[in-house]
Order: sequence, then structure tokens, then C-alpha cells
Amino acid sequence: MAIRDIRLFGDPILRTAADPVTDFDKQLRSLVKDLTQTLDDAQGAGLAAPQIGVGLRVFAYAVGAERGHLVNPVLDFPDEQEQDGEEGCLSFPGVYYDVKRRLNTVARGFTDRGDPVQIVGTEVLARCMQHETDHLDGVLFIDRLDVATRKLAMREIREANWDATVKFSPHQMTDRIF
Repeated sequence: MAIRDIRLFGDPILRTAADPVTDFDKQLRSLVKDLTQTLDDAQGAGLAAPQIGVGLRVFAYAVGAERGHLVNPVLDFPDEQEQDGEEGCLSFPGVYYDVKRRLNTVARGFTDRGDPVQIVGTEVLARCMQHETDHLDGVLFIDRLDVATRKLAMREIREANWDATVKFSPHQMTDRIF
């Protein structure tokens, strides 16, 4: 188990769709432990494997009392309800914007041992499931912003004092970071 560096915006892996997991082995379990420990250290709500440089469809989450991981997630939406709320990302230190997401989600996937699992989420947990699954598809939260807001976000990112080679600092984050 190890705390890994979190890749920051500008790293190409964040824009690359992750590959499905095919081997539910010791190496996958080690990856899940690293994701979980790195997420705990960063004090975030979610962390996808590409954010630590691994192009596999796996993420860890910690939203309130809900903690775990999901391998090869597939999302379903039981209704059309939406929510608007502040969102940040461990790969964008200090950057926060309101993002429209679905209010309720059902995430289906597998544990690190290949057992099927389903996570029913609402509000923050639903937001986290969507945010992390986006990471696995190479989609970033800034891609969900309207054009004007995305321009503001890109200006803020350009003016930030971090780049794709800087290791994330936990003191920069809050518990609403995915």
C-alpha cells in the first residue's frame, strides 16, 4: 500500500478513456488499496485510477459514512431529477465550480475480487459516482461547465501555481473534492 502522486490537469492520462479491468488479481487489490490510501490522505470524496496514473476503470470513494471502491462501473439513472452544486477535483487544486449532475444514480460494477456490487446514491454520493465515472471516460468536471464558466475556470487554471508535475497538497482541499 502506498500514497501515490495525484496527476493534475494537463497530464494526458486524465483525457484518456481507461481500459476495463479483466484480471481480478493481487495487482488489482493493491491498486484499490493505493487508491483508498491516497484518497484518505488527500481528504477527498473520490479518486479514479487515472488520477494516479493507472489507465484502468477503477475508483475509490469516501462520502460521509459511505466508503468503498468500484471496478468497471456502469451508471443508471432512475429518474430525470437534477442537482446543481459546487464541485472540485483533486486534479484541479483549489478550483471549484457549480456543476449540474443527476440527483440519483445507481452504480453497478464489481469489487476488487470480482464480486458484483450495486451502489445507490443520491445528492453528494450520486455526484461522486458521476464525477469518478467521468474520469474513467477521460471527461473532466470542467467539461460539464457552460462555455462562459469554462472560460473562467480555464483562466483560473492558467493563473494557478501548479502544473501536471506538482504533487497535490492535502491542506489545499476540502471534503467536497472528487
